[in-house]
Amino acid sequence: MKDADIEPFFATLQAANPLPQSELEYSTVFELLAAVLLSAQATDAGVNKATRRLFHVANTPQAILALGQDGLEQYIKTIGLYRNKAKNLLETCRILVERHGGKVPRDREALEALPGVGRKTANVVLNVAFGDETMAVDTHVFRVSNRTGLAPGKDPVEVERKLMERVPKAYLGDAHHWLILHGRYVCVARLPKCWQCAVARWCDYQPKTPPPALQA
Repeated sequence: MKDADIEPFFATLQAANPLPQSELEYSTVFELLAAVLLSAQATDAGVNKATRRLFHVANTPQAILALGQDGLEQYIKTIGLYRNKAKNLLETCRILVERHGGKVPRDREALEALPGVGRKTANVVLNVAFGDETMAVDTHVFRVSNRTGLAPGKDPVEVERKLMERVPKAYLGDAHHWLILHGRYVCVARLPKCWQCAVARWCDYQPKTPPPALQA
């Protein structure tokens, strides 16, 4: 993707969705952190189904600690890798209570020190909860960045670095939301829906996928 193409690419995504939001359901910063932690290798819909039940009875670090491993697992067992995620969430809750007064820390280093919280999760929390201009590179952002030529890279860290360099500052706050949603619903993994893509004209992907009626 040429430098001159990036502005209209994001302007078009913005026009279609001026206020993009995470599809994870949450009402507090802690609920967001817990939901993102649970979302690794799982769908947002699957996580939401579990957290609706969990957050109804326990939506603070203290309340989740009171559930214990077995109790927490009963609420999240429909999510993949639930046992390990329960262990990480409980340990994260313990650290939040013991070191941060039960609050989610504001800085990256403290966030990434929490069990089960990697760079992507920290970026989501810093962006969504605190308004930082960060780029959370999940599988959708990674695919779209490489396929379109916007920010090709061999790993998420390289893609993140290139996105931070290439995305105009005016779009940085919401860029990862637009890229996630575009990858989830249009630029899908197996067969991108190029025929209904509003930004196809600026995309490097060739050949463009034809409409279903024209596919062999």
